[in-house]
Amino acid sequence: MISKILIANRGEIACRIIRTVKKLGLSSVAVYSNADANALHVSMADEAVHIGESTANASYLDFNKVIQAALATGADAIHPGYGFLSENAGFAKACSENGLNFIGPPVASIEAMGSKSAAKEIMQSAGVPLLSGYHGDNQDPDFLQQEAAKIGYPVLLKAAAGGGGKGMRIVESADVFHEALAAAQREATNAFGDQLMLVEKYLLKPRHIEIQVFCDQLGNGVYLNERDCSIQRRHQKIIEEAPAPGMSEGLREKMGVAALECAQAINYVGAGTVEFLLDASGDFYFMEMNTRLQVEHPVTEMITGFDLVEWQILVANGLPLPVQQNQVPLMGHAFEARIYAEDPAQEFLPQTGRLSFLATPAESEHVRIDTGVVQDDEISIYYDPMISKLIVWDKDRASALRRLTKALSEYHVAGVTTNISFLHTLSKSAGFSDADLDTSFIQTHSDVLFAANDEHMPVLLAAAAVAQLAANQQATQTATNDPHSPWAKNNAWRMNEPNQQALNLTLDLTKGSTEFQVEVEHTGANAYLLHSELGTQKVHGAVVGDQISLSVDGRSHSLTIARSSKGDSAYNKNGFTLFFAGTSTQGHLTPPDIGGADSAADGAGLLAPMNGKVVANLVAANESVSAGTGLVVMEAMKMEHTIKAQVDGKVLQFHFAPGDLVEGGASLLDFEVSEG
Repeated sequence: MISKILIANRGEIACRIIRTVKKLGLSSVAVYSNADANALHVSMADEAVHIGESTANASYLDFNKVIQAALATGADAIHPGYGFLSENAGFAKACSENGLNFIGPPVASIEAMGSKSAAKEIMQSAGVPLLSGYHGDNQDPDFLQQEAAKIGYPVLLKAAAGGGGKGMRIVESADVFHEALAAAQREATNAFGDQLMLVEKYLLKPRHIEIQVFCDQLGNGVYLNERDCSIQRRHQKIIEEAPAPGMSEGLREKMGVAALECAQAINYVGAGTVEFLLDASGDFYFMEMNTRLQVEHPVTEMITGFDLVEWQILVANGLPLPVQQNQVPLMGHAFEARIYAEDPAQEFLPQTGRLSFLATPAESEHVRIDTGVVQDDEISIYYDPMISKLIVWDKDRASALRRLTKALSEYHVAGVTTNISFLHTLSKSAGFSDADLDTSFIQTHSDVLFAANDEHMPVLLAAAAVAQLAANQQATQTATNDPHSPWAKNNAWRMNEPNQQALNLTLDLTKGSTEFQVEVEHTGANAYLLHSELGTQKVHGAVVGDQISLSVDGRSHSLTIARSSKGDSAYNKNGFTLFFAGTSTQGHLTPPDIGGADSAADGAGLLAPMNGKVVANLVAANESVSAGTGLVVMEAMKMEHTIKAQVDGKVLQFHFAPGDLVEGGASLLDFEVSEG
C-alpha cells in the first residue's frame, strides 16, 4: 500500500494534493526548481528536493530528476498533478520500471489519448460522435490548407499532442491559413515538443461540456456528472461550473454513458475527463480525453462531496471505487473562477511581478480557495500565471452566482495586474446570469465586459484623498516624534484663514490615467470638503491599517487600500491600489514620467509588453509597414503575443533577435512614423 507520495508538480495543484495526502496520514515529498525554492508547496510538504534550474525543461519536465528524487526519499508513488508530466507515457513507464506506483492511468491508455488524431480514430471505432476533420500525419502546409477547404471555413487548427488552449488557432479564411498554422506549430513545439496539427470544423457558438469519469482496476467505472467550461479566452477556460445549466437528465445520461465508453475503449484506470462540444440542437461531439485530473475538478467535488485525489490514491492501491453509478449524488451548484496574473484589456496578456498585497475571501463551506502562492511571492515568466482557483457552492445556480460575485469583490491582489475585476464584471453580466453560454461568450459580450465603467470615480477620488491625508499626517508625526506637538498636526492650519491644502492625485481609471487637482478644506477631525472637477464633496473618512471607512455626501463606504513598496513592478513611494465594488484602481500622488510627447516617436508603442522571449521578427529592417502589421512575436508562459504597428511607418532596426530574452518595457525596435 502507498505510504509516501512524491508530487511531481508545483503551485496550487501540488498544494491541493498535499492536503489530501496529509488527511490520509501519508507522507509527502515536493520537488522544486530554483524559482520555487521558497514556494508554498515546498513548505507544506514533509520533504522537498531541488531538481534544477527555473525553466520547466530543466526541472519539472526532466522526469529522470523527478524519479531520482522519489527513489532518494523512499517514496513509493508519484502523483503527477496536471500539466508537466501528467500525460507523459514515457514518464509513467519509467515510474513502473523503477518500482514506483504512478497515480494515473496505464501507459497504454495515456499513449492511446496522447495524440488527438489517434484518439479520434479510436473514438470513431467505438461509435462516439466526432466533428468532421483531418487527423492524419501529412503535415504539408498546402495539403492541410486543402483539407481545410474541404471541411469548410471556419476551421480549428489544434496541436495533436496539446491541451490547455496552447497550439490552437481559429482560421476564418484561406488567406490567413499559413500564418495561423505557423503560429500554432511554434506554440505546440514550445509547449509539447511536437508540432503535429489536426484540422477540424469549427462550430459556431457551441458549449464546451466535459464529463468526469473514474475507473478502478477491477473493471468498475462511473461518471460524476458534467461541467460546463464554455467561458474561455485564448481557448483556455476561466470560469467553470457544475452541473451544466439546462442539462436534462436524459442528455446527462447519454453523454455520461458515451464518456464511459471512451474510457472503456482504452481500458482506462483512474480519474479522466472526456470533453465534448454541444450544439444548440443537443447533438454532441467528442473533442478529446484528458488522462489526468483536471484544473476544474473542485466543482465536481463540491457537487458530489467526493475527494477525487483520495479516489486516485484509492484506485492506485488496487481498491474498488467507493460508489456505483446510482449512488453518485448531484448536490447544488458550484463555480470555479481562475484568478490569473493577466491583463484583460491587452487581450489577456500574461503579467509578471511580485504579489505585494494579497487578501482573499474567508473560506467556508461555501467558499474554497486552491492556491500555491502567498503575499510577496513572485509571478515569473517560467510557469503558468494562475494565482489561484476561487470555488464557490450553494443550493442552486442563482445562489452560487451571488456568492461568486461577492467572493470576487473580496479578492484583492496588488503588485501585478489580474483578471479579478474582469471576472467580477462577467459574473454580474446579464448573459452569464441567464446562462446564455457558449465558447464565444466573451467575444459576443465584449461591449459589456470591456465597457468603460468609472461610475465609482467620486468615491475613489475621495478615498484616495483621505488615504493621502492620513499618510501625510503619519509622516509628520513620525518626523516630529511627538504626537502632542502642535507641529505634529498636518491639517493646513492658518491663522484667520480656512484650513486648505492642495493634492495632485492620479487615478488609473478605465479610460486611462486621469490627474485630479483637489483642494482640501479641513472642516473637523477626519472631515473635509473636497473641491475638484467633480464638484464639491462632503467627506468624512479614516484609515485603519489597510481599511478605509468613508462617508461621501452622507453615503458610507468601505474600501481596502494597498500601498506600493520597494520591489513592486511599478514602484512609486506615493503609489497605492484601491479595492472597491469588485474593482481595483491604481493611483499615485505625483504622476510618473511617461515620456511626454516624444513617447510615440520613440517606438510608437513598440515596447515589450511583458518579460519574455522573442520568437520571431516578422518584417525586415528598413521595411515600410501599415498600422496593424505584425512586427514581433514574443512568448511568455508558453503563450505567444504579436506586437503590431500602431501607426503607418518604417521599421529601422530590431534590438533583439529570435531567442533573446527581453524584460518588460524594453524597446523592441526603432520605428519611424510616416508623416502626414
